[in-house]
Amino acid sequence: MPVRDLRFEAGGVVGSGVVAALFATTRMTFAGRERLRRLREEGRRVIFVFWHGHLLPLVHAHRGERIVVLVSEHGDGEYISRILRRNGFGTVRGSSTRGGIKGLKGLVRAARAGRDLGVSPDGPRGPAGHFKPGALAVARLTGLPIVPIVVGASRGWRLGSWDRFLVPRPFSTVRVEYLEPRFVPRDAHRSELEAVGAELEAAMNEVAAGLGAPVAPAAR
Repeated sequence: MPVRDLRFEAGGVVGSGVVAALFATTRMTFAGRERLRRLREEGRRVIFVFWHGHLLPLVHAHRGERIVVLVSEHGDGEYISRILRRNGFGTVRGSSTRGGIKGLKGLVRAARAGRDLGVSPDGPRGPAGHFKPGALAVARLTGLPIVPIVVGASRGWRLGSWDRFLVPRPFSTVRVEYLEPRFVPRDAHRSELEAVGAELEAAMNEVAAGLGAPVAPAAR
């Protein structure tokens, strides 16, 4: 195995171990799961959307569910991809800035294979809290509902990265909140997609602020 691959694999092993150790000490609480449960009862798969900085608790909360997550083709994305796969996720590589069409096609294939999808609409490089249109395009093509997820922690660290990446402190309480699902019509025009994106952005940022995990939304 090439040295580069060994480095990525080691990073995945260590990162997965850190995630498991951290969340062994936290308490997870959930709100709005009845919204997701209703969709499950209807036999629907979904597109989960979440701010990039809220990723870490969701890796733990949804581990083992085989959700296919869009991950950047940037070098750092390979470490994230290895950690996700070790926690029972699938991955598709691409983004709105690098490999966008490739990522879009991969998500559509995964949806048609019966998998849930996960997309951070402000990734991979921000602006934080700004809902870019990739997830909406996938929803329009597949007919899957979008389920926004927002995360907060009673105590946590915020990294100095562009997304203010949230790392819950040991023994903190982590709250995961599922917002109202949204369907995107297959014949939606660009203006309609922009309106939906703006509504979702505002709702997610409002809930994030209420949970003590605000992001820095871009000015419109």
